[in-house]
Amino acid sequence: MRVVLLAYTPNAERLCCAAAKLCHEKEERDFMEMYEGLSDKHVRAVLRTVLKLGHESVIEHASFTFYIEGVSRALTHQLVRHRIASYSQQSQRHVTLKNFGYVVPDSIKENEELAKRYEDVMNYLAKEYDEFLKKVPKEDARYVLPNACTTKIVVTMNARELRHFFRLRCEKSAQWEIRKLAREMLRLCKEVAPLLFEDIECED
Repeated sequence: MRVVLLAYTPNAERLCCAAAKLCHEKEERDFMEMYEGLSDKHVRAVLRTVLKLGHESVIEHASFTFYIEGVSRALTHQLVRHRIASYSQQSQRHVTLKNFGYVVPDSIKENEELAKRYEDVMNYLAKEYDEFLKKVPKEDARYVLPNACTTKIVVTMNARELRHFFRLRCEKSAQWEIRKLAREMLRLCKEVAPLLFEDIECED
């Protein structure tokens, strides 16, 4: 699995703080003057307050875009259920996936017999896929590809949706692969906008 934070809103924390203050300023004032005059201490105080109160609409102004590869189609089937997001995924209809990569769960890796059977199944499907490509359109040959088949996807979420995603997918009850993805995405987010995610942890 590879996860790269491709882009994110510059000055995300300052922007979200300014948006929150715009909603509740007691007196009319120039927005840009207020925005540029915000101290780091004030940004921290405002964001911690609004997040504690659940006033998360103001953090929708910050967005984060990730490039993700080496994850299974089983994972992305779960990922795209988070609807307030934008996705661009590698197509199995247009991209030929000869010798496709695949994800092996630890529960299978740890069992020598099952690991061998799993590898045999993947190799068999890869050969069958190649044969189907010779006889039917690529969009039909893809039907034999497994959920384990790896894929690539670009994902953009705003900070509010990311917090929701992390709350659900960082829990111990979440499926192991998407939990691993969520943990890495959270780590990357905390590097560039720690205040927006400081109260969220990914349980071991």
